[in-house]
Amino acid sequence: MGVKAVHAIVRGRVQGVFFRACTQEEAEKYGLTGWVRNLPDGSVETFICGDGARVDRMVAWLHQGAPMSRVTEVIVNKAEIADTLQSFDIRY
Repeated sequence: MGVKAVHAIVRGRVQGVFFRACTQEEAEKYGLTGWVRNLPDGSVETFICGDGARVDRMVAWLHQGAPMSRVTEVIVNKAEIADTLQSFDIRY
């Protein structure tokens, strides 16, 4: 599978439970690039780019989330590949 990019919104109890840090750790484990950030409505937004199979595994992880989180919904959309990203960052 080639390079793939997705944009996702994760809803539930996903703020204040180390969701962003765990997302970054998981993405780095898979060698993915992108970012994750909290949104004002209490959800988390993320952009993930990399090997298609690894992106798919990361999306599956988003449905489970961090150990203390409770994910109720994950909305995933295809995105344009961002060649300029070199790491997976937490955005504030």
